[in-house]
Amino acid sequence: MLKRKPVHTVLINCAAALLMLFILLPFVWLFISSISPKVELIAVPPHWIPQNPTGDNYLKLLRASDATLMMGEMPEFEIALINSAIVALSATSICVVVGILAAYAFARLRFWMKQQMMLTIIGLRMLPEIALVLPLYMIMRIVGMADTKMFLIIVYSSFVLPFVIWILKGYFETIPVEMEEAAIIDGAGRLSIIWNIVIPMSLPGIITTVIFAILACWDEFLFALIFTATYNSKTLTVAISEFTTRHMLDYGLMTTGGVIASLPPILIAMLLQKYIISGLTEGSVKE
Repeated sequence: MLKRKPVHTVLINCAAALLMLFILLPFVWLFISSISPKVELIAVPPHWIPQNPTGDNYLKLLRASDATLMMGEMPEFEIALINSAIVALSATSICVVVGILAAYAFARLRFWMKQQMMLTIIGLRMLPEIALVLPLYMIMRIVGMADTKMFLIIVYSSFVLPFVIWILKGYFETIPVEMEEAAIIDGAGRLSIIWNIVIPMSLPGIITTVIFAILACWDEFLFALIFTATYNSKTLTVAISEFTTRHMLDYGLMTTGGVIASLPPILIAMLLQKYIISGLTEGSVKE
């Protein structure tokens, strides 16, 4: 094997450093803006390093008084945070349970119009969200689920489930079918095979899929904006957008909300990094 020339190594390292800077710089600026006073945020030229850093925005956001909430000066951020967690975790749980069963069926079983059904599932995921807003809104009003977290959970599950099925099908196809045949000979049923063989052997792929499903639900904005009216169901993305209204434009609170909203996905990715890497590579290899 030819050794890579030092010049190539330097160029690759420089390109990697530039890419890392490009990825991290927006988040760094988001954090700097969240600890900067309002005067420094609107200063020209901008202060890249805050001269008087403060944590008041975090205290104000997480400890909002009842008076400021009643007067509409600040969205109910903590409630929106809890709503996002409930909706994202519930929708992801539904998608993973149903997705594992459906993906196994598409990977192992033979049934009528199997390929056509799989293409239909993938095609439904490719529909633009804006095209589904009006039909979903009419359904929401008819079934009496307006301004509820349950309807958001159903909607999120409908557009995340095709992605889960598609990804998990690829992982399940990498599992040697001989292991399942041996289990069938021993008297194991399909559910037992899925629980004792398929899930343990494809755990990195399942965890990777769970992470992407949570991120898709956590970051969704359009449906949450249109299908919610009060903080009975409004999510975090909608709460952050409400820092910009006709009567208020608070960049500090907006960036602070962005930092807090981005922490859970970042922590999940850091804690489960090894599963993400192995999951992304294993599913691409066929036996």
